[in-house]
Amino acid sequence: MKTSLAGISAVLSIIMAAGMAGAFFAFSTGVMPGLNSARPGSAIDAMQTINQKIQNPLFVGMFMLVPVVAVAAGVFLLTLGHKSAAILFFVAAALYFVGALVPSFAVNIPMNDDLDAVTIPKATSEAAKVWSDYSGRWTAWNNVRAVFSWGSVLAMSIGVYLWGKES
Repeated sequence: MKTSLAGISAVLSIIMAAGMAGAFFAFSTGVMPGLNSARPGSAIDAMQTINQKIQNPLFVGMFMLVPVVAVAAGVFLLTLGHKSAAILFFVAAALYFVGALVPSFAVNIPMNDDLDAVTIPKATSEAAKVWSDYSGRWTAWNNVRAVFSWGSVLAMSIGVYLWGKES
């Protein structure tokens, strides 16, 4: 039973972290460059809409539960005597927490809230300033979230590899 729970939580945590890494990557490499090419007022309006729609149970659940499920996998692996694999899942959870959740709550989400409070300026120059102040900083921190999420996936993947080797 513990082996099954370890396997389920390991696979689920990898899928979730990979999904989040992909979402962060897609925003940095596609969504934000696309919005940067739009008129600033349109970019602000689109991002405000995205910020509202992304707050759905599937996205928020996956976003928040990656480290919880990774820790669960680590605990199961530890109880099965797979210390090296367990440690890597704990490391993965810490990487995701520090590099994806902390920047999200310290930078990206507050920036989203601030942008959501903006009434789109009628003057193009004012809208351009609002968007330019937002886009570069938001994307830079989003890149951090992507890189740390990839690091988390890598640590979990190596953990599964070691688990297989130890079995």
